[in-house]
Amino acid sequence: MTTLREGVRTRTGDLLAYATGSIGMGVWVTVPGLLLLYFLTHTLGVSPFLAGLTLLLPKIIDVVVHPLLGSRSDREARRTGHRRGMLRVGLLLAVAMVAMFSVPAGVSGAPAALWVGGWFIAGNLLFACFQVPYLTTPSDLRVGYHERTRVFMFRMLFLTLGLLGAGVAAPALVAAGGRGDYARMALMLSGVMVVSGLVALTGVRRLTAHAGFRSPGQHAHSTRGDVATAWRDRDFRTLVLSYLFTGTTTHLFLAALPFYTEYVFADSGLTAVFMGAFLGPAVIAGPVWAKVSRRIGKQRGLLISQGVFVIGSLAPLLGYGTVPAVAVVVALGIAFAGLQLFAFSMVPDAVAAAEARGTARAGAYTGVWTATEATGTAIGPYVYSAALAVGGFVSTTEGHTVVQPDSAHTALLLGFTVVPAALMAAAMAFQLRWTLDRALTADGSGTVTP
Repeated sequence: MTTLREGVRTRTGDLLAYATGSIGMGVWVTVPGLLLLYFLTHTLGVSPFLAGLTLLLPKIIDVVVHPLLGSRSDREARRTGHRRGMLRVGLLLAVAMVAMFSVPAGVSGAPAALWVGGWFIAGNLLFACFQVPYLTTPSDLRVGYHERTRVFMFRMLFLTLGLLGAGVAAPALVAAGGRGDYARMALMLSGVMVVSGLVALTGVRRLTAHAGFRSPGQHAHSTRGDVATAWRDRDFRTLVLSYLFTGTTTHLFLAALPFYTEYVFADSGLTAVFMGAFLGPAVIAGPVWAKVSRRIGKQRGLLISQGVFVIGSLAPLLGYGTVPAVAVVVALGIAFAGLQLFAFSMVPDAVAAAEARGTARAGAYTGVWTATEATGTAIGPYVYSAALAVGGFVSTTEGHTVVQPDSAHTALLLGFTVVPAALMAAAMAFQLRWTLDRALTADGSGTVTP
């Protein structure tokens, strides 16, 4: 049995600085997830099938890279007592963001897909350099069960602000649909990413200085060994598989939303409205979900959030108008806040339980986790692009419009409703196998039993 320093409470100012880094992360998660598939098929003339591959293939690299970076982050922590070196490298993500949306004039179709895909790979690698050590920080802190939830509540609040800001601003900035509009949008939002990353570096340093830094252990391990150790952890494996389907569902929603607003409501301007309805309530819902966690535990809260998302995903099949649609999107946004808070705050719980069994490889666990998240961000848009391709969706370039066949309209609606509902139901099936909450005391003692 390992007793953590539950009495140590992280300082609010330090948490605010740390959580500010999630604003920039929210920009990167939102903008490619929301606009890249639409940008490829509606501005660059890339076919849905090729556009889906352009988003999927770079993420396959992430599956390998994230665990490698997790192990490297652990080695850096053992050597220097912190993980901030990789965080600094990740600040270069802004360069890839701008380049990815700055496709040279006259380049369209397959060459444009190659340009976007190449910079998407570079961006994902740089994002991983920031994401892995950043998300490992709560596991590094010598705090207990409820304080870890508090840390992630701040982080999720600022992530939601980043998602909300980018989700509303980016579609508005590219409403005209021109290449220059996308380039200017990327340049403006990249500045936000750099500033938030710099503030986060200060927050990470202050948090670990005040709450203590839990070293990943004195003995180095191979990446393969780290991944094997993480995968043998039954509860962690269950959480990873659940979040794979959860992340696939939420990123399918993001990729499909511009198609839904344009072809179901005939108003692409509703994309920004729906994103505001999706993420605005999530800002308030995060702290509420944190209080719910203290009453019923993270496991039950996560299952409730997943269940709401299943029901909400099927609701558009009713064929309602704009106002009911906004109400459904609000409910989905509240559920989304729970999905993020509970799942991410359960990762440090799994790490703490692993430490109680004699292993402490927070970076390795986080590397596997972020690789799973990256996979979900790719599979979601790819699944939706596959649905469009099956339905015969016709791509176009800027300044041109085409009439879509009825089969395409059917495919884009089913891909937005039935498919995500089925994926989230699969996530629930895996999540039901999580048992760690039963072994974690919820009375504030901070005691973890293996």
